[in-house]
Amino acid sequence: MAGPEIISLLDDLRDEGAALDALVAGLPPGRWALDTPADGWTVAHQIAHLAWTDRAALAAAVDPDEFQRMLAHAQEAPYGFVDDGAASGAALAPEVLLGRWREGREELRRVLLAQPAGVRMPWFGPAMSVGGVASGRLMETWAHGQDVADALGVRREPTARLRHVARIGVRTRDFAYAVNRLAPPAAEFRVELTAPGGGGEVWAYGPTDAAERVTGPALDFCLLATQRVHRADTALVAEGAEAERWLGIAQAFAGPPGGGRDRAGDAAGGPARTGGTAAPEARP
Repeated sequence: MAGPEIISLLDDLRDEGAALDALVAGLPPGRWALDTPADGWTVAHQIAHLAWTDRAALAAAVDPDEFQRMLAHAQEAPYGFVDDGAASGAALAPEVLLGRWREGREELRRVLLAQPAGVRMPWFGPAMSVGGVASGRLMETWAHGQDVADALGVRREPTARLRHVARIGVRTRDFAYAVNRLAPPAAEFRVELTAPGGGGEVWAYGPTDAAERVTGPALDFCLLATQRVHRADTALVAEGAEAERWLGIAQAFAGPPGGGRDRAGDAAGGPARTGGTAAPEARP
């Protein structure tokens, strides 16, 4: 039975899914075909990817044979399996796709709530804890929701749920260095992020006396760590050369280095498509 911390996390995941659901639920069919900033992906592709990854997480928890089939496909097509899953779902009628995504979200919540304490679920990298799976799903839902919002021309109000995305972004620092074939710094950084809402709350990570520091809005950091904004278009401040280098390569999601987004005003470019969960180094 899930403890209070996991229940709270799953509540936040539920609410993040509901917020994105509200953006797409009333769309006419033609709007599902709108291009999003991810090259080749429409609104339907974004929702289909989330539905596919929820199904993968469900299989990892309750259907080992199905998950092994999905894992085998990922190994055969490491650079195409994410696109394949999105394209398959995007081919469905919008109402069918939306229904499948809703059913998958609810079923995944039920299954994760029932997992015993300490269980680890197989994944496309190292096994993940229930908290790791849930926070990864929230990060992805928020990031792909940003792509949908951008396609629809909608500005979303940031919420306290961003603390989960920020935490993943901080904890994946060394992963970001590794996928870019760089040696991560030995010392921790200090990261101080201003929470949304205007109340002055700061989410802080790392030692207070760290020489390298990052400060600024939590929203900007989350957008950058999920590669939904160019570094130059944020209000983040780096103190130290390594802190600045990290902000240029930050990546909260698994997989090879993402392409990021072009600077505002430059030619449109596609953000990285997150690979299905938080990067392995982010798991609790």
